[in-house]
Amino acid sequence: MNRRKMLSRLSTALATVGTASLLTFSALASDTVKIGAVAPKTGPLAGGATVTQWPTVDLWVAQVNERGGLKLKDGQKKIELIAYDDKTNPGEHIKAVQRLATQDEVDFIVAPYGTGFNIAAAPIYAKYGYPQIAVSAITDKIGELTERYPSLFFTLGSTTAFVEGVRDVLTGLRDKGEIGNKIAMVNVADAFGIELAEVARPIFKEAGFELVYDKSYPLGTPDLSPIVKGAKASNPDAFVAWSYPPDTFGLTEQSIIEDFSPKAFYTAVATCFPAYAGKFGSKINNNLGAGGVNPDTPKMKAYRDAHKEVTGKDADYWASANTYVSLQILEQAIEGVGELDREKVTAYIKANTFDTIMGDISFDNQNSNKFWTVGQWQDGVFRGVASVNVEGAVPVRLKDGWK
Repeated sequence: MNRRKMLSRLSTALATVGTASLLTFSALASDTVKIGAVAPKTGPLAGGATVTQWPTVDLWVAQVNERGGLKLKDGQKKIELIAYDDKTNPGEHIKAVQRLATQDEVDFIVAPYGTGFNIAAAPIYAKYGYPQIAVSAITDKIGELTERYPSLFFTLGSTTAFVEGVRDVLTGLRDKGEIGNKIAMVNVADAFGIELAEVARPIFKEAGFELVYDKSYPLGTPDLSPIVKGAKASNPDAFVAWSYPPDTFGLTEQSIIEDFSPKAFYTAVATCFPAYAGKFGSKINNNLGAGGVNPDTPKMKAYRDAHKEVTGKDADYWASANTYVSLQILEQAIEGVGELDREKVTAYIKANTFDTIMGDISFDNQNSNKFWTVGQWQDGVFRGVASVNVEGAVPVRLKDGWK
């Protein structure tokens, strides 16, 4: 055999080995379903994400893998979770999604944490065709956004529906003669708080309420005592704060210090957190807040028990369950399609109804019509008191100081 033929055969053999190795590697790689997750582990919104989002994702992955994985046409495949900290920075979030899509080549990505992040990151999720089931986003631009981004879904409803829930609670108390019509309103200067405040002003006015105090404050404001002192000086019948977790805690703490306790006291995100009750104890009895659950249904009890057992943490009383619902929807859609085709999975979500811990969920123009709007701490449990199409609401109580 001459040298040229020998080198040719050797080259062919090496190519064959290389191809076989590549096929083997591809087969191994396809044995899992790669799920990406990007949310704050540091920064101002980390406190919320580490209560609501991260433990719920961990629980879902553990449960799916314990069942043997996602059921696809070519067999069951376990989930491989690839997670990144966006440091509460939209730019970092978008870079992490880009990395998940192009380098990690994940099959699906869990939606961001927070209204601003879901809106800011929607273009990058849409670019790569990832279904984005937003569970911590509230906006009145749902129609505009879902038309622009066909793989974007909303589960918490619109800003208007959210505000109307608070209005209805306050109107009910006023109609009973239990409160007057004066409201002190504050908001965090973030997409979430700004939009809620803008929508609330005309809705409260139309309902006959008077805004005697109306202030905003930057996200991450360390000292909220001036805000609380100003609200107290306005002598309101109700206090409404469109707040994120750090300021929900800060506003409550300052209100206790200032002995500011109107008969209706509402703070938004994180009011439902177990840590909120852990920090303030029985002082928060009858505090109102964003969201809620009906904790007494068998499915919700099973979810909360599993959350505690697997993660070692208590689920919150609102968005934890919504996050889990979004993952149940994603799981059922993937299994319904039977393959990791993102376009088909998105179409399946649009066209089907899903069995979840909150009951049957379906989407109308990519927007769920079943969600809680207002909850209240009642004797150590945060229960839903106002909702859209969710059963199990309990009557609202008046607050009686910080005893």
